Amino acid sequence: MTALRARVVVEREHFAVDVSVEVAAGETVAVMGPSGAGKSTLLQALAGLVPLGGGEISVGERVVDRAVAPRVQVAPMHRGIVLLGQDARLFPHLSVRENVAFGPRSAGVPARRARASADAWLERVGLPGAGDRMPHELSGGESQRVAVARALAASPQAVLLDEPLVALDPDTAGGIRRMLREQLADVTTVAVTHDAADAVALADRLLVIEAGRVTQSGPVREVLGEPASDFVASIGGVNRLVGVASGGAWVRGDLRLTSADAASRALAAVDGVPLAAVFRPEDVRVVGASNADAWALAITDLEQTLTGVRVRTGLGVVDVPLAEAGGLVVGSTMRVRIDPAAVRFVTVD
Repeated sequence: MTALRARVVVEREHFAVDVSVEVAAGETVAVMGPSGAGKSTLLQALAGLVPLGGGEISVGERVVDRAVAPRVQVAPMHRGIVLLGQDARLFPHLSVRENVAFGPRSAGVPARRARASADAWLERVGLPGAGDRMPHELSGGESQRVAVARALAASPQAVLLDEPLVALDPDTAGGIRRMLREQLADVTTVAVTHDAADAVALADRLLVIEAGRVTQSGPVREVLGEPASDFVASIGGVNRLVGVASGGAWVRGDLRLTSADAASRALAAVDGVPLAAVFRPEDVRVVGASNADAWALAITDLEQTLTGVRVRTGLGVVDVPLAEAGGLVVGSTMRVRIDPAAVRFVTVD
């Protein structure tokens, strides 16, 4: 059953956001895209904070926004949708318990019952006994936990997450991510994130938006593993090089790659078909000049990493262990090889 269905059309300064999304009851859909692509605009429109220029938004069987006649606009507080952002936005004059109880009390739940429910939610999000504290006494991670409890205590039909972990340190973000995975398991959710780890941990499906349009969608690991654009390749941590099929291989100029993957070999069987070769930076090996099937790559930049050096070239990036990075300098060339077992081919639209 579809719990949230929308086509959101909003005019922006340089382009129009035109995105359609359907989310099943209890499903989490992650939304990723470059900065300025329209991700937050989508969430704000779903929440009723940005007017539609076109399209329609339905929550369950109820139309809550429609841009064309008969025009419908349900106020944000009555949509059954809660938006959580980077800022927890707790009421500073209310205790943690009263913050969480605010939604149920606004809906007419008696005060005692709402407060008891608030205490139960605080325990669920990992803050048992915190009800008497004030927002200014909380850490950033604790504030986000209270914000989640407050949102879910209101029994929303859908929850929108707008990068709620981006301002937290990695350890705190990991704890909040685990809590969100548990608490949102049965909640219809749309989560905008810049981190592939969030998408993998939280979401069932991934929607990629670029310049206001959906460029790829599907199961999270499938999208990240078969990137349809350079942006998706970058967030998935892989190289994506576009070429053509020729002689059962991928070819780009003088470069040639083969794959041990059966599906990839089938794609490369028809000469002239556009293909993208996908491989991880750590699967590229630096080899000597005598290696006949090696590539010569010009080094454009070097970046220190925890385990070695990330080498940027005109054809993607290469992760080189520290022990093998001696002598690599910007402007020089290096010879590399990729094992066919580490290469996959994907179609190019």
